[in-house]
Amino acid sequence: MIPDPRIVAMSNPADGPPAGAPADAVAPDTVSGGDTLDETLNTVEHQISLFWRRSRSISQQLSRQVHPDMEPSAYGLLAVIRREGPIRLTDLAQNIGVGKPSVSRQIAFLEGIGLVSKEADPLDGRAQSIRLTEKGEERMHQVQDARRQDFRERLGEWPVEELQTLADYMAKLNAVFDLDVLGKEPGARGGGPYRTGTTAT
Repeated sequence: MIPDPRIVAMSNPADGPPAGAPADAVAPDTVSGGDTLDETLNTVEHQISLFWRRSRSISQQLSRQVHPDMEPSAYGLLAVIRREGPIRLTDLAQNIGVGKPSVSRQIAFLEGIGLVSKEADPLDGRAQSIRLTEKGEERMHQVQDARRQDFRERLGEWPVEELQTLADYMAKLNAVFDLDVLGKEPGARGGGPYRTGTTAT
């Protein structure tokens, strides 16, 4: 018996592109190599999650090297302050995409252990800027130098071109997530099309 062509069409979708379509036509939700977009995004999500967990573990280790009671989030604030220089509390909160109350609590802790200090903002006498103390600068210098050496040992054998490509893609990825921060915090500081201000180093 000859099978009904309508049943065949429903139960056995064509493997290739429709008749008349270019031989190299690819479905919109399919990426190079045959993986679907969802499958590829799942892989990206998994790798980012793995990287985030390891990065958080490293941040915990680094923060304890600065001070045994320091939280990773406080270490991130120190990294931003060191990179940006004296900075207002509002700008600091916008830079990392965290609410002012949380940042204020961490700054109070850092001030209490002598790593940061507040000073009058030269552009606005009613405001205060936060900066590293000499002690804070020394501690961060030691820790970040050790971290850079660790990166050199792990990635030093990579070709420079691959390292630059990695940096470019990570900057592009950070820029995508920065859009959320900029959307929630009007007037947040930017640093170009691929802003990496949220990354603690």
